[in-house]
Parts: sequence; C-alpha cells; structure tokens
Amino acid sequence: MINKTLNKALFTGVSLLALATLAGCGEQEKKDTKEQDALVEINKNPFPSTYEPLPSEATLITNVTLLDGIGGQMENASILLENGKIKAVGTDITAPDGVKTIDGKGKWVTPGIVDAHSHLGVYATPDAHAHADGNEMTKPVTAAVWAEHSIWPQDPGFRRALAGGVTSMQILPGSANLVGGRSVTVKNLPDRTIQDMKFPDAPYGLKMACGENPKRVYGKKGGPMTRMGNVAGYRQAWIDAKAYKEQWEKYYDDYEAGENPKAPKRDLAKDTLAGVLDGDILVHMHCYRADEMVVMIDVMKEFDYQITSFQHGVEAYKIADKLAENNICSAMWADWWGFKMEAYDGIRENIPMVEQAGACAIVHSDSDQGIQRLNQEAAKALSDGQRAGIDISKAQAWTWLSANPAKSLGIFEKTGSLEVGKNADVVLWSADPFSTYAQAELVYIDGGLAFDRNNPESWAISDFELGQAGEGDHK
Repeated sequence: MINKTLNKALFTGVSLLALATLAGCGEQEKKDTKEQDALVEINKNPFPSTYEPLPSEATLITNVTLLDGIGGQMENASILLENGKIKAVGTDITAPDGVKTIDGKGKWVTPGIVDAHSHLGVYATPDAHAHADGNEMTKPVTAAVWAEHSIWPQDPGFRRALAGGVTSMQILPGSANLVGGRSVTVKNLPDRTIQDMKFPDAPYGLKMACGENPKRVYGKKGGPMTRMGNVAGYRQAWIDAKAYKEQWEKYYDDYEAGENPKAPKRDLAKDTLAGVLDGDILVHMHCYRADEMVVMIDVMKEFDYQITSFQHGVEAYKIADKLAENNICSAMWADWWGFKMEAYDGIRENIPMVEQAGACAIVHSDSDQGIQRLNQEAAKALSDGQRAGIDISKAQAWTWLSANPAKSLGIFEKTGSLEVGKNADVVLWSADPFSTYAQAELVYIDGGLAFDRNNPESWAISDFELGQAGEGDHK
C-alpha cells in the first residue's frame, strides 16, 4: 500500500513535471518566435551643424613674421591658403598661377584666436535682462539645458570679436549651478541660426562650477550652501548618471541577446552626464581655488571621467604640476583677481607659471569686451612671466590663444595651428600682435575673408544693428 501510494505520487510528480516542462517549452517557443520591437537609440546629435564656409580664393601672404601656434616662429615667411585649407608654409613658396598675393612686409601672421570661454549670444549685447539667457538658475543641476538654445546669432559681439582676430569660440552657459548645461563650439562667422555657426563635428562641452557661485545662488533656496554641499551635489549627480548609463547598457545587451526589453525612459540631464562618462562630452569646470580644483580631480577619479579644463583657474599656479599630471588645461585671465574671496590669491604670473610646469595654459576672455583684445591679454601675461624670470617666447605664448584652447575643445586636428592641411583660420596683423598698437587687418575663416579692416564697406552688419551704429563703427 505504501509502495503503491509512493509510486502514484512519483508518477504524478513526474507527469506534472513533464507537463510543466512541455508548457515551458511552449512559452519559450512563443518568446523565440515573437519579433523584437524596434531598437530604441538615442540620437546624440539632434541639432547638427549646417555651417558652410565663405567662398574663398587661393591666397598667398608673403614676407611676414609667422607664429605657427605650436611654438614656432619664422621670419620672411609665406603662407598659402587654398580650398579652405593651409596648403603650404615656408620661406620659399612660389605663387602658383592665378593666386592672389598679399605682401605682408612688416606684418605678422598667426592662427586665428580660439576663445575657450565666451558667453556671446547667451548674454548678448545690449546687456539687458531680456538678453540674459545664460544661467538656468532653477536648480543646482541643470545638465539638461544646452547653451545653443539660448544663443542669439545677431549679438553684435560676434563681429567685434572677429575684428579682434577670434575665429572660433566655446559658448558656455553660466556658472550659477553645480552643473550648468552643455556648451557649444562655434565658428565666428555670424549667420542666421546657431546651427549655421556650429563648428562641424566639435564635441559638446559640459559646464560645471565650483565654489562661491552655487553657494550664493542656492544657499537660501534649499542648498547647497557650503562647499561640502557642492561636492555632495556633484557626487549624487554622477551616481545617478552611472545608474542611468547602466540601465541603457543593460537594455542594449539584452536586445543584442535576442530578448525584447523595454527601453529606459529618456532623461535629458542624465543623457548629458552619461555622455561625459562615455568620453563624448568634455567637462569645463569653473574653479578658482587650488584646493577646490584638487577636490574636483578626486571626484573625477572616483567616477572615472576626465575634466578637460578648469576655467578661471586663478590659483592654477599653486597646482600646475597636478594639472600637468592629470592632463587638465587651465583657462585663465592675465590679471583679473580680487573681485571676490575665491579670486583673492590671483597673481599676474599665473599663466606663465602653468606654462613653465608643462601644463596646458590658455588665455580666455569670459567677457564681451576682453574677447576683442585677447592678443593683448596674452602680451600682459607674457611680459609678467618674463619679468619674473620665466623664459617664454612669443611663439610659445601664442599657443595660449590657439593650439591649447583648440586642444581643450577637441578641435585641434582641424584648427589652432598653421600646419599644412589644417583649416585656413588665419589672421594677418598690422604689427607684432603682442604690441598694444597691433590690429587684426585680415581675418580668414576656412580660407574665406571674414574681416577686412581696410574695407569698412565689407563689414557685416546684423539686422539688429542697422541704423544703430556703435562708437567707432562705420555703418
């Protein structure tokens, strides 16, 4: 009796198991035969550049002193621009047939200036509340916003910067937030839309900010109100971004394995932060104090991303060796200091000392006025360094305005130096550009003549400026 009962139980168990197995196979067959939903992919470039260069003619500039932007200086040099590119650089270039030749005797040629820190367009001129679109001061982390959606291409500041030899620039959102949003790099060839100005294939940047600004803005609005609160905010943002990134990676892995997973919900802020973690978006971090920069390097290492540059590194000279070790550029003013406590320890030899340490030194503007005379800012820093006994040449100093900022923006393969094959972004200066009296006479962008100081009739005028000539303008 016991055996019969046991056998019946075993038989029944086996039967149920077999049925369950058969049912499971059926479910598996259903899964295997179900067609996968379409793969959900994130478009990383939904607003692509529509930039088109100016028409250009082959041009040879001769008899100039030439700074190549990567530390070289050449006397009695010539440069040939053809089809938007630098075709040749040297002292024995013969003008090909039909090439326009400009005798530059007594003049200098440099790469176009690349400003790594501008707010043109997002804080457009006239400086009115209606034009203040650079700071999304609604919460500490606003990685979802993109500066390009605030830029007003009619800002007269673009054309004034062009007259100062600026051919490319990074436009950033402001520094009120821990994470302020995406920056964009543009060609300084004003057009009707920002997409027409976007530097083709330039990577996006992410503006972050240390110190007093986030404290001041959010201290009475729920925080952060301290520097430790700032750091907690960055860390939480990266923790959330890593989790979001992992969700999408799992989704793609499962899909590739033949499953039919549901895509995670898109989050614009985390899209941008995940882009940093993937190495696609470059971090440009507003930081004045040396100790804060080192803290941010620690956070960078904790979450395995790269800070590309510290912006306004007033105390960069104190940690220049650490900047070099960690491959981080420092964008600096020549002599701005003391306008708030975190700028108190600024010194005029800051830029030369960063250069001396082998780190990537950049002269930036962060100003609609300063951007018009960045060559003079470099001249001030050079002379301060030389007075302090730091041996730096003019050729080295020009790297602060062209090669180094171009490297920090991820566009050095295309611009920032006068090398064969690079974009013909070139400035002919009336004299030594480290002189107060030097002016940009001719400015070429991709070989097209974008500015001719001696031909006011050719100067571009935005609709906004028609009939409203500014001081010194001819309209």
